[in-house]
Amino acid sequence: MASVPSLASSLDRRIADALSAALPEAGAADPLLRRSDRADFQANGMLALAKKLKGNPRELAAKVVEQLPAGELIKDIEVSGPGFLNITITDEAITRTLAERAADDRLGVPFAEHPGTTVIDYAQPNVAKEMHVGHLRNSVIGDAVVRILEFSGEKVVRRHHIGDWGTQFGMLIQYLIEHPHELDHKGGEVSGEEAMSSLNRLYKASRTLFDSDEEFKARARRRVVDLQAGDEETLALWQRFVDESKIYFYSVFDKLDVEIRDEDIVGESGYNDMLAETCRLLEESGVAVRSNGALCVFFDDVKGPDGKPSPLIVQKSDGGFGYAATDLSAIRDRVGNLQADTLLYVVDARQSLHFKMVFETARRAGWLTEGTKAVQLGFGTVLGKDGKPFKTREGETVRLVDLLDEAIDRATAVVREKAQDLTEEQIAERGAQVGIGAVKYADLSTSVSRDYKFDLDQMVSLNGDTSVYLQYAFARIQSILRKAGEARPVAHPELALAPAERALGMHLDQFGEVLAEVTASYEPHKLAGYLYQLASHLTTFYDQCPVLKAENPPALVENRLFLCDLTARTLRQGMSLLGIRTPEQL
Repeated sequence: MASVPSLASSLDRRIADALSAALPEAGAADPLLRRSDRADFQANGMLALAKKLKGNPRELAAKVVEQLPAGELIKDIEVSGPGFLNITITDEAITRTLAERAADDRLGVPFAEHPGTTVIDYAQPNVAKEMHVGHLRNSVIGDAVVRILEFSGEKVVRRHHIGDWGTQFGMLIQYLIEHPHELDHKGGEVSGEEAMSSLNRLYKASRTLFDSDEEFKARARRRVVDLQAGDEETLALWQRFVDESKIYFYSVFDKLDVEIRDEDIVGESGYNDMLAETCRLLEESGVAVRSNGALCVFFDDVKGPDGKPSPLIVQKSDGGFGYAATDLSAIRDRVGNLQADTLLYVVDARQSLHFKMVFETARRAGWLTEGTKAVQLGFGTVLGKDGKPFKTREGETVRLVDLLDEAIDRATAVVREKAQDLTEEQIAERGAQVGIGAVKYADLSTSVSRDYKFDLDQMVSLNGDTSVYLQYAFARIQSILRKAGEARPVAHPELALAPAERALGMHLDQFGEVLAEVTASYEPHKLAGYLYQLASHLTTFYDQCPVLKAENPPALVENRLFLCDLTARTLRQGMSLLGIRTPEQL
């Protein structure tokens, strides 16, 4: 089915046509239409047009109104102030438009006119290290942006730039050579916790030996050289650490309800073969220069605390490659081989200067062209209730899996308290969906760049701007639909709408507009805000417009069931794009 134009776009075209007919000398003019509290819409274009034509804005507005007779779309037009048009839509137009949306699996939301290819870099844990609260936001935000872009028709290539390379692997591999059974398991499937426990134990033991035994430290450093040279035995042992870590990663991402596919994991090691060439190309082109033996890129506007230029170091003076070399090689691969139009990096905002310099270097080198954009979605910090970076009572970084388990436990208690006719198994399943949804929504309802406080009491509350509130709104509609018996959701455009029905219908009509804005700006919090407002309109609708009241005429029951059903479908689709599940029953 073709996309369904919103009431705003239908009205915008109608006013534009009226402008052309009433004021042909103005040429193509923008009505500057926006949604309004004074009416359904307000068109503000007359003021600019009056300046252009040197006329009276109210008189020009009156001419346009003459070309906009009331009909199936427009119920009333009022000229106010300096020529503003306050426009009220007919109830019939609202219901007909919503009925067209309901007939479409995509709820009338169009695909992007010119979809491209986006490579998105998110969910970046480190091999042989536990995931902590700092890994939450890049995983949740990245997953939501992937879902939203794919829904728009964009081709999305996921990339998880895991930390799987570096000098610490020399220490780990050498220890495993000398203690060959440290990563062995007794058989059977290994859990994520078991895998991480083995890695933690080995890391601590190897670190202790590295710090206390100079001969082991020397052997470990030689092992780094072997690793970088591609020695087969060393690489095979390195791969064991990667594979063991993936068992753990996947268990955490599974709990977080974020899909991570093996083929999308291309860590730091994936660009090793490109690093020397990247440096050579930068130096030969003059983009990078040698400074005290290191290969550096300098910028006029980037200076250190001493006021001297602070360069991007691509290669260290000892010949080692820095993060910049890997990031620049990744850009070459993503633009050259993956044919990306857009590069998205969901990375902590504190790395903004690094990525600013990397992007500028890639532009100077010609690897980022005018037709390719690179964007860092720099996210803020997760804070505790005290407003400080989230730590345990002992001052340690919070393990991500502990945080998720606590959210699930809290949510399960809430579901159990409210549960009607749910088995223990169903309560546990719903508790996980509500708990993980609560964590995700708290993150995604906050602007990406802002810090936010991690407050589980608030997150699992049934009141206020929480995912639990939205999930219960969805489940409540499903309950009404089950209780409706033989009555079915059917749109009745001939019926007048109560104020709460109109408000709900007008908000439902905005879904496509909101998604278009969110897709263009990579701002999931705007979708979260829309869904919360939708659930709020639904609450008012429940209070003022009983759906299954015995004395309601059949057509009224059907129309209200229709509004309920479309609201539920919109909530489910919107929540799904945020990566949050909507249980049918709570």
